[in-house]
Amino acid sequence: MASSTAASSRKKLFGTDGIRGTANRFPMTPDIALKVGQALGYVLKSQPIRKGLKRTVLIGKDTRLSGYMIEQAMASGLNSMGVRVLLTGPLPTPGIGFVAQNMRADAGVVISASHNAYQDNGIKIFGSDGFKIDATMEDEIERLVFEEDLASLLEDPDGVGRTRRIDDADGRYIVYAKNTFPLNLSLEGMRIVLDCANGAAYKVAPAVFEELGAEVMVIGNEPNGRNINDKVGALFPTRTCDEVLKFRADVGISLDGDADRVIMVDERGRIVNGDHILAISALHKKNEKKLVRDTVVATEMSNVGLEICLAANGIKLVRTDVGDKYIVEEMRKNGYNLGGEQSGHIICMDHSTTGDGAVAALDVLSVMRSTGRKLSELNDVMVDVPQVLINSRVKQKTELTTIPGYNEMMQKVQDRLKGRGRIFVRYSGTEPVVRVLVEGPDKRLISTFAEEISSFLVSQLGK
Repeated sequence: MASSTAASSRKKLFGTDGIRGTANRFPMTPDIALKVGQALGYVLKSQPIRKGLKRTVLIGKDTRLSGYMIEQAMASGLNSMGVRVLLTGPLPTPGIGFVAQNMRADAGVVISASHNAYQDNGIKIFGSDGFKIDATMEDEIERLVFEEDLASLLEDPDGVGRTRRIDDADGRYIVYAKNTFPLNLSLEGMRIVLDCANGAAYKVAPAVFEELGAEVMVIGNEPNGRNINDKVGALFPTRTCDEVLKFRADVGISLDGDADRVIMVDERGRIVNGDHILAISALHKKNEKKLVRDTVVATEMSNVGLEICLAANGIKLVRTDVGDKYIVEEMRKNGYNLGGEQSGHIICMDHSTTGDGAVAALDVLSVMRSTGRKLSELNDVMVDVPQVLINSRVKQKTELTTIPGYNEMMQKVQDRLKGRGRIFVRYSGTEPVVRVLVEGPDKRLISTFAEEISSFLVSQLGK
């Protein structure tokens, strides 16, 4: 067992959403990916084996150029520990979670940096149950990578694993996603603009909606290794807005690079973010008596307008720290079946173990079809309280409360809000960024407050 000193001085691999960084720079190097594969393989070998089954790990990825490099390194590391590897090629993050569980794999690995630009990449690991691995397993993988001689733990020559590609993963995911849509409904006659962000869903997402009967105009479906999330997808939904108006579509659906989040657009060209998607889904589920304990889980970033909307309809909102992993933890702990983030991570636990953009969109489309209402009508059930969010790059992530003058400045701003708003400041878990969110009734005033806080932090933390 490693000493506490060694553990505290160890480099950190896992953040709030797996391992992430610039491709070909620590920690996203072939060397580290190889060792993570070996460590994962070693951990899996130490677990009870299911009778007659060889250790198997499924690896999928998005469309980043560096995905090939990381995929091969991870597969080699796993093979060297005697683990069989199945490669799916590009597939949404939730698809890997589902297919790994569906194929009785011991784990699923996603090589993706989600909504980040193509220069970044990441590694997310799912267990055999389809959920992301817990902190205990992450810590053990880190310990093995940095403190053990993995070369001494390698499998004998006769036990080396084999890697092969599988051809039916796309079809498995498409059928799974379609099955979340009510059998008594179809999308016949519906016109949809679908933005795949030149990412992991560029093949499967159009098929899901087309096979349910919709007419689909697809954009962001020509990946070249470098254009993932490049002014397309959930981070840039204005292009979908323009296309919805251009084609007089009924709805727009904008996914991110690994398709675990979605932003929608109504027929009037207005953005429907994750908070509004949660409100639409929650109200419908409650009406159908399908919302567990009349509760929705969201994060501190969700607009207070969501809380007001839900409360007015007898629904409780539980807030967690920012990150879909914390939402899932809360949902699993208490058995809730709906949660998500303003950014578009929507977890429908009745169907999925993680955020799934296509499934969340289908849930909203099912509400539209079953009620006969347009998305603009459903969108209006929630009214946003003015909110300003400023993201600023910084050189260091110092504990906020230890920064000289920070507490005093925050108290002054809170006093000026006079109890009619809130402030939330946090570091990104995946980027060198500090996020400043301010809510209140006066948009100009809260913009000033957000600028003041952000400027102060940049001056203290470097840019």
